[in-house]
Amino acid sequence: MGMAVHCNSAPLSCKTWRNRGPTLLPARLCSLPQTPFSFRSDALKLSTCRWDKVASAVASEESAVGSSSSGTDVFNLTYLEGNSWLWDISGVRVLVDPILVGNLDFGIPWLYDAAKKFLKNFELTDLPQVDCLLITQSLDDHCHLKTLKPLSEMSPNLRVIATPNAKPLLDPLFRNVTYLEPGQESEVEAENGSKVRIRATAGPVLGPPWQRPENGYLVISPQGQLTLYYEPHCVYNKDFLEKEHADIVITPVIKQLLPNFTLVSGQEDAVQLAKLLHAKFIVPMKNGDLDSKGFLASIIQGEGTIESFKELLSKELPDAKTLEPTPGEPLHIPPP
Repeated sequence: MGMAVHCNSAPLSCKTWRNRGPTLLPARLCSLPQTPFSFRSDALKLSTCRWDKVASAVASEESAVGSSSSGTDVFNLTYLEGNSWLWDISGVRVLVDPILVGNLDFGIPWLYDAAKKFLKNFELTDLPQVDCLLITQSLDDHCHLKTLKPLSEMSPNLRVIATPNAKPLLDPLFRNVTYLEPGQESEVEAENGSKVRIRATAGPVLGPPWQRPENGYLVISPQGQLTLYYEPHCVYNKDFLEKEHADIVITPVIKQLLPNFTLVSGQEDAVQLAKLLHAKFIVPMKNGDLDSKGFLASIIQGEGTIESFKELLSKELPDAKTLEPTPGEPLHIPPP
């Protein structure tokens, strides 16, 4: 689930979450040296027979990641459920918003407690080598301390790119963190010499209007043949993005709603995002599709489906393709 709270959507009041400092919820609820870390290179261990398929797919990735040197950039996108991803961009591996250890509960499991549906037996040591950790937001569904603490113990020198809002959480854990404001960018280099550029964009505001927004990101492939855009709430600054383009857009398309309040957008907003960026491929993420319980889980409602999104998209951007990811299986996207 995405827990962004948009300051212009509902009255807000402050509630302190465990180890997080002041965080905002709708008032109706409140009253209630660069070194990549090396893990196993045989990719993701899953709780189903899908493991054999994934291992085979990643093996083929290993032989294909050198394709950038032969003139073609390639994105391989592996969805890890929730807001979590593993991206391989012509050999540069980026781990995004990982929730890989324990449940997602924000330190208040009576309010919300969620587990993954498919990747149940995942262990951190099942990851392949990763070149960069990418964090979009400072809340637990993106900056998951149950995952990040053991990850930092395995590799405190791991390259990290993150929103400045996560600085109080990340500085005690990692030694090599770059904090990007919207418009700023940084470069990540893999051991094979491939480099990608990562540029921050403005995401949702998780507080009062004067607070710094969280981040989305544009990821530019080594030879500039492909650009990916990612923001896990479908909240974006139109004025900022109209100057950009992205061949691939990863976004939620199914809305997550509380009564009179939007937690995660999608549907027509996702269509307009794709249109704004002139996207050729849209990868819909189901970040609300978790085994969840608790008071908040009981009142969240979904709106729309992937099929209804496709119908809306076909009217506005008929040449764009929707590519649905399967958790744990690499989605291969070459240049169009």
